Amino acid sequence: MKRWPYILPLVAVLALGGIFAKRMVDIENGTDPSLIPTVLLDTPIPAFDLPPLPNRGEALRSEDLKGQVSLVNFWGSWCIACVSEHPALLAIAKEGDVPIHGVAWRDDPNKSLAWLAQRGDPYATVGQDPDSKTAIAFGVVAAPETFLVDKQGVIRYKQTGPITAADWKNKIKPLIAELKKK
Repeated sequence: MKRWPYILPLVAVLALGGIFAKRMVDIENGTDPSLIPTVLLDTPIPAFDLPPLPNRGEALRSEDLKGQVSLVNFWGSWCIACVSEHPALLAIAKEGDVPIHGVAWRDDPNKSLAWLAQRGDPYATVGQDPDSKTAIAFGVVAAPETFLVDKQGVIRYKQTGPITAADWKNKIKPLIAELKKK
């Protein structure tokens, strides 16, 4: 009975070591345990109608995403990871392969406008989602998150976290080319 206080920490360390080893094997096998899949993959986008940022174009509605392949990017001026993603979005917009529609998530409209004025504006349209209703409908858990939507308005890919140049080149751009053929 007196050995348990010494054995319990050893058992706990071995259990944690086993969990760590499994995660390392998953990463080596190409499975990223930090990825958050979406149950909305291959389903129509949720219905939404978001007001535009002040003095910046039209509203962003789910119907507007039908008819062409597009990206829907959830972001906010408060989002640190959005800063690192922004140069990639500007480059994607400059290539012109696909329109990017922004959703200013839980953000003050004036701060969103100032952020875009300071960093550049890659968005065809930007809708405001101050109450997170659209983000919740899409299953967004953290900004930035980006969804690739096909011509029929069906979600075909979800990027959790910042899009990098490698993500664009190796994953997203080839998917867009495929979807444009259909």
